[in-house]
Amino acid sequence: MVGASRTILSLSLSSSLFTFSKIPNVIPFLRLHKPSSRFHQAFRPLCAAAATTTPSTETNITDPDQLKHTILLERLRLRHLKESAKPPQQRPSSVVGVEEGNSNRKKSKKLTENFEELGLSEEVMGALQELNIEVPTEIQCIGIPAVMERKSVVLGSHTGSGKTLAYLLPIVQLMREDEASLGKITKPRRPRTVVLCPTRELSEQVYRVAKSISHHARFRSILVSGGSRIRPQEDSLNNAIDMVVGTPGRILQHIEEGNMVYGDIAYLVLDEADTMFDRGFGPEIRKFLAPLKQRALKTNDQGFQTVLVTATMTTAVQKLVDEEFEGIEHLRTSTLHKKIANARHDFVKLSGSEDKLEALLQVLEPSLAKGSKVMVFCNTLSSSRAVDHYLSENQVSTVNYHGEVPAEQRVENLRKFKDEEGDCPTLVCTDLAARGLDLDVDHVIMFDFPKNSIDYLHRTGRTARMGAKGKVTSLISRKDQMLAGRIEEAMRNNESLESLTTDNVRRDAARTRITQDKGRSIKQIREVSKQRNTKDKPASSSPPGRSSTGVKTPLRKSGSVLKPRKASSPPEKSSKPKRKILKTVGSRSIAARGQKGSERRTGKKLSVVGFRGRSSSARAT
Repeated sequence: MVGASRTILSLSLSSSLFTFSKIPNVIPFLRLHKPSSRFHQAFRPLCAAAATTTPSTETNITDPDQLKHTILLERLRLRHLKESAKPPQQRPSSVVGVEEGNSNRKKSKKLTENFEELGLSEEVMGALQELNIEVPTEIQCIGIPAVMERKSVVLGSHTGSGKTLAYLLPIVQLMREDEASLGKITKPRRPRTVVLCPTRELSEQVYRVAKSISHHARFRSILVSGGSRIRPQEDSLNNAIDMVVGTPGRILQHIEEGNMVYGDIAYLVLDEADTMFDRGFGPEIRKFLAPLKQRALKTNDQGFQTVLVTATMTTAVQKLVDEEFEGIEHLRTSTLHKKIANARHDFVKLSGSEDKLEALLQVLEPSLAKGSKVMVFCNTLSSSRAVDHYLSENQVSTVNYHGEVPAEQRVENLRKFKDEEGDCPTLVCTDLAARGLDLDVDHVIMFDFPKNSIDYLHRTGRTARMGAKGKVTSLISRKDQMLAGRIEEAMRNNESLESLTTDNVRRDAARTRITQDKGRSIKQIREVSKQRNTKDKPASSSPPGRSSTGVKTPLRKSGSVLKPRKASSPPEKSSKPKRKILKTVGSRSIAARGQKGSERRTGKKLSVVGFRGRSSSARAT
């Protein structure tokens, strides 16, 4: 049992995947799925946890690897039995909470249960039926009516919540209404709707959704983005068009070359607006907006409607948006900046003595054995290359997605990753893949923990999309434990993760420590003053020329004025104890600190401590 106490893997697997009624059923399963030979015999496991096995298991299984899997599956069986005994959780009602001032009371607004109640036309409803979409999401219930009222709005909701349809459906219907009322017809080079996206991949996704709607709503859309030849795009713009979807740089290039004009633009969409402002697209957006704002100043012009879409909205980005788009209305769902409810968040805390790459392989292999799609996030390009090389050496097929991969190769890698029958179920990437990609991912692994909570939310948004279930596992190094702990605590309390960064968390911890030290110092000073006052009581007043004891002191003649001599002993007696007491208190403080530090150094040190980002009742005991 000595080996068993050190060989439990610190990760949590969903217990609903397995159903074991008796422990003998575990043994045949182990014979069918033997551990891979890629694991090194001298590998140090992630967590030291106590485990128990039956005597029959100890006698029948002598291989350490089989014993490790037996103990793991036994824990899964016990967890499954424990969770199966719990009453089924009720599905949360579709309610949007709106705070009323500073009061704690909230008024509830019930969401609609079908698209007919949102006022969509039959043409648009036909497109939804073809897409097999029947129930609107929270952002769609909020955004569609606001856009149809021709308001300029910011739609904020978590990734995978259906924001693309939340603005495309009402804009398509508004274009059809414009055709019926104003008699506008489709013209070459004069689009009525422009959708700006930060990346080529997101542009392609929005374009595919627009094409699927256009089969019923009958409008023409084209894709204009970087990374492809400009001549075919020019030919497409020369045809009659209604909607242009693309990246800001390429669209501005076509405008400068005269392939596209502003005259009929009535609807402007900035998808992933926070990403565009964060990545330096601000000057290009302002350059694109300038002619539209000048045109809107004319008396006969109808102006244009702006829709900004975002999965996160920091205070800095919100300030830029309010300055650039005056009077824009912010619409946010209750899930903005919060964890995704359908994703399980697990944290694997590493003490520093483990091999992080081997830890990644242990976390990754069970998901690959089940046929899951896995994304592995890294902070830097060098870290991404190291992970890809290590996994390739251990016979794990991967594809890459980072800034130095050419655009055409990135598209091909995504195609291989999405292919259900492909042999590349693992995508090793940087934060370039964290935003705007609509992927069917079962498991997100953070090999490098992000520097802030916003990136954490975007990474986790690649899984559990549109109501599906997913899993998120983070490998936590010692330098990331403080931020990870705050994120885990905020998710457990269902709080917002908007302003959590590594610097902010460290700054708050430093301020707390300084405040505590200051409080202890004030307390020590008060104790010293109290001790000094008790020892040195004030002497009674005496007439000039006499000491406090009543003895007459000699006087010194200085000119015509006689002055008493200074007493020699009292000042020395009052100053010496003060220095002595302060020195004693200081030595006590230093000794106390040294004692605490020695206790920490001599305490027992676990190799890994695992904690989970779920509710406290769902933690493993």
